[in-house]
Amino acid sequence: MRRRSHPGAASVDLATTVGPLELPNPVVAASGTFGYGDEVARLCPPAGLGAVTVKSLAPFAWDGNPPPRLHMTAAGMINAVGLQGPGVEHWVEHELPELHATGARVIASIWGRSVDDFARAAEMLQPARELIVAVEVNASCPNVEDRSHMFAHSCESVAAVTRSVTERAGGLPVLVKLSPNVTDLVSIAGATLEAGADGLTLVNTVMGLAIDAETRRPVLGNGGGGLSGPAIKGVALRAVHDVTRAFPGVAVIGTGGVSTGTDAAEMLLAGASAVGVGTATFLDPRATLRVLDELTDWCAAHHIARVADLVGGLESP
Repeated sequence: MRRRSHPGAASVDLATTVGPLELPNPVVAASGTFGYGDEVARLCPPAGLGAVTVKSLAPFAWDGNPPPRLHMTAAGMINAVGLQGPGVEHWVEHELPELHATGARVIASIWGRSVDDFARAAEMLQPARELIVAVEVNASCPNVEDRSHMFAHSCESVAAVTRSVTERAGGLPVLVKLSPNVTDLVSIAGATLEAGADGLTLVNTVMGLAIDAETRRPVLGNGGGGLSGPAIKGVALRAVHDVTRAFPGVAVIGTGGVSTGTDAAEMLLAGASAVGVGTATFLDPRATLRVLDELTDWCAAHHIARVADLVGGLESP
């Protein structure tokens, strides 16, 4: 049951654009939180969302990290899943058709250990390009060609992987997901856009560590992990604000700590064109639809006729 309660909610124009991508509303299921196929879609009909970003896929199957992989924190969770997945080819054949059949607008997220891995992943998506609305490049993964430094931590590396995907994306919009774990995100974003990205997803998780004091060992099987949820909302807002101010008009999906409609409004005001909802889905599989309804009510209550009018509307202090 949808929860819109404000009498003016039905008149709010929710449409938005993320670069060349036109979406019916700005709420996007974030990568890693909605599965690969229709498993979460059975609980949360994705046709009502702006888009669904699937869990990141490599051009090969990958087992991920040893368990335990998830741990709840005071304000979110920390994970070290390690990008486990069946590979692009298996997903295209066995998972994507079921998800597309639900009416979802699907953003395919890809990753790799080398520039060539990303290029191959983009090429492997081409047989199903009519079922995909965009490609997200998860650049927050180790680059084996650069001593396992993350692609998203280097202007040169992120530019190389962006070019490799845009050249093979077959005209699909390319969005690059960047890491907040850098000293100059604006420079990284600039290199990504100059290399041909149509837009950005800001941000990925913040590096963290959970410790079991009784055993004196890390809680997660891989040691450290990525912190997500409400704890990183301020980091994400700052990232979106800084990048969109530096590059006016840049298309951004703002992701990180969004769990309410007000959170979504804040992300749009910071400059995001759309809003990713991720960790909240682990607690409530229908969180994306709830956030959309709450955002719609918020707009109606504040006499916002078009959600697009919120984008970049943050006033100076």
